[in-house]
Amino acid sequence: MNATRWRDAGRRFAGRRAVRRTTSILLVGVAAVAGAWLGLAIGAHVSTAVGPAEIGMSLQPSWRGQTVLDVRPLGTLRFESHQGPLQLQLNLNGIHTDVAQRLLESPRWAETLPGLIEADLQSGLRELLIRSVVWAVAGAFVVGLVVFRAWRKALLTGLTSLCGLLLAGTLAATTFNPASISEPRYTGLLTGVPSLIGSAQSIVSRFSEYQAQLAKLVTNVSQLYHAGSTLPVYSPDPNTLRVLHVSDIHLNPVAWSTIRSLTEQFQINLIIDTGDIADHGTKAENKFVEEIGKLKVPYVYVRGNHDSTDTERAVARQKNAVVLDGAAKNVEGLRIYGVGDPRFTPDKSVEVDSDPAALERLGAFHASRLVPPAVPKTTKKPSPSASRASGTEAAAAKLPVDVVAVHDPTIGRAFDGAVPLVLSGHVHARSTEMLRSGTRLMIQGSTGSAGLRGLEHDEPTPIQASVLYIDRKTQRLQAWDDITLGGLGEQWVQIQRHLESDPGRTILPERSSIPTPSGEEPTPTATPVRR
Repeated sequence: MNATRWRDAGRRFAGRRAVRRTTSILLVGVAAVAGAWLGLAIGAHVSTAVGPAEIGMSLQPSWRGQTVLDVRPLGTLRFESHQGPLQLQLNLNGIHTDVAQRLLESPRWAETLPGLIEADLQSGLRELLIRSVVWAVAGAFVVGLVVFRAWRKALLTGLTSLCGLLLAGTLAATTFNPASISEPRYTGLLTGVPSLIGSAQSIVSRFSEYQAQLAKLVTNVSQLYHAGSTLPVYSPDPNTLRVLHVSDIHLNPVAWSTIRSLTEQFQINLIIDTGDIADHGTKAENKFVEEIGKLKVPYVYVRGNHDSTDTERAVARQKNAVVLDGAAKNVEGLRIYGVGDPRFTPDKSVEVDSDPAALERLGAFHASRLVPPAVPKTTKKPSPSASRASGTEAAAAKLPVDVVAVHDPTIGRAFDGAVPLVLSGHVHARSTEMLRSGTRLMIQGSTGSAGLRGLEHDEPTPIQASVLYIDRKTQRLQAWDDITLGGLGEQWVQIQRHLESDPGRTILPERSSIPTPSGEEPTPTATPVRR
């Protein structure tokens, strides 16, 4: 009996001891994290010269690892540079105008600046890392001393913070992605975008040249500050076609000022509107579309479910408009096929068929009219100048198509395998997906902030558009910038750059199980090739 009692007492004592030990370890860990956090906040920052710029560097605890460049008053650039609980914050504290002037006037500045910037950055980062370790360990030691009132546990707390910091640094180093500088996310003034983000074509073709991109970024900022209020000229690449994708304007006049600004800032060559330019499709709304004629670039339009045929005719009367409905046209060297939405929902006296299966069948029918991109060209493609001069119609059954424009993405998905790129709208929420056969479907948000519907929610619907960078030689998408502006009453803009991972990918047509309206199934091409 006594032996049993002693065993039970021993178990209870061992259990309480294990609980105390676990609690002590957890307290040490919490104190180490809190102390390291405090130390980083107090001392993990340095100021260093990077080329002509004075950059403030700091390490901050973060739920997601990234690098943030704060270029006030223009905005911020964010780079998904690494993973881990540490964020590298870079603040542009100023520009040494004398150094910037010497660099810009030097005939060899483009050769010397990349090495200079990399050396300066490495020096600043080394100093920042040393200060971060010292301050994090010191902060953890002080917190441990205050909490435990014992120097041994305080020392253990400091060592724990050191181990955690080394693990976070190792994770950041092993996951470091130098290509992230090619895909920045910009938040700030709209007019600062081209100067800070730079040319998409040069980034796509040379995105692995990390040093050159850093030099370009710092040079753009230097030129911007040196010029004062005058922005430097945005020089477009000659082999890049810049297409502005807009949708669902819904009679919002703010959309036109946004479109004009983007057209000027990004040197847009062509605008594609995937429908719902009107709200009720009435004749009184036709005056609204006259703004199209004031734009100095081609405006390709497909009808949305809020656009009547009268709206479509009003758009067609504009001198620079190209209306597509079951037809293809060569615009700026890009072969575009458009399908108008079969519905007109504002007319409540007519029953509207919004069955997804019916929309899929309509898409399959039009997709069957296209020669998939896997088929080699049989007709010599006209030059961009000849295409603009003649406005030659591209026979859908004879020429492959580069881009399809529809309003409803349900129709657009039926073009999988028939075209490299499909543009749509309708749902007032931006997204993009790679379909099974290699076709990219891009769904645009509302460029008109959803019209009056944008006021029905607690938060205003943002204004959204995208700039697509398409290679003129291959007619393939290389990159795109997603642009988001604050809705009614909000003054902010965010630009996120994306690179197409495989611009020359093979589009592989597959036999569709969706019957066309005529009851025939599209016949796929057997041998896919790249073009």
